[in-house]
Amino acid sequence: MQANVQLPLFDSHCHLNFSDFDGDRAQVLNRAKKSGISHICIPATKQQEWLPLIHESEVPSKENPVDIVMALGLHPWFISEHKPEYLEVLDKLLEQRSARVVAIGETGLDFFDHNTAAQVRDKQLALFTGHVELACLHKMPLIIHSRKSHDDILQVLRRWKPERAGIIHAFSGSEQQAMEYLKLDFKLGFGGGITYPRASKTRHLAATLPINSIVLETDAPDMPLNGYQGQRNEPGRVKLVAECLAELRGISFMEVAQATSHNCRSLFRI
Repeated sequence: MQANVQLPLFDSHCHLNFSDFDGDRAQVLNRAKKSGISHICIPATKQQEWLPLIHESEVPSKENPVDIVMALGLHPWFISEHKPEYLEVLDKLLEQRSARVVAIGETGLDFFDHNTAAQVRDKQLALFTGHVELACLHKMPLIIHSRKSHDDILQVLRRWKPERAGIIHAFSGSEQQAMEYLKLDFKLGFGGGITYPRASKTRHLAATLPINSIVLETDAPDMPLNGYQGQRNEPGRVKLVAECLAELRGISFMEVAQATSHNCRSLFRI
């Protein structure tokens, strides 16, 4: 690669539509552009986010300094707000989606609270399975949230085998679980977590897994990087994640930027 080649970065997971950015969203995007970010994927978390995101998808890219794509889905954190019929609404929206709606999510399972009632777990599982069915039907990739639930998620994915696979967001599972996702052609998302020296297991995986299986993310405004604790995260800091990944792998920043951007573009068919 020539030294003067610059390849823009891709933040594969950023909640730029959250109210945290209402006061300075334009400035955040300008900072992202200056950091070398060319694309941001915004995954929805609730049904009421879908239409505003679809409207955003109709804004010409020339009006934004960064190209924005999006995913439509229902996040397990807000399970009490989701209704089964929302999946029917999602199905109809995906039938007539714009080219900027590139994935289904954020969906998944969150069993972090060991006291979660069986009824709530079952509702999460039913909703997640519904998203996977839609991914198969519409031939779209998934963006999957997982906390204390990798084995349950893998069980569903093995059953349905969505052909476009997707991304396991903020991966922090075991090496064995990582390899099971890779067998299903999923990419693993790494963000601010790998910048913490104490995250030895996740840093080891980021350093050793095939580079074609990795995408970068910020999860902004959440998941602050090491040194930025207590601050709102933002998409421009995906550059710092890329720099950290390059150091962990012992390769150049440009190699990381090229590979991870290509992985996102290929997955989302951009």
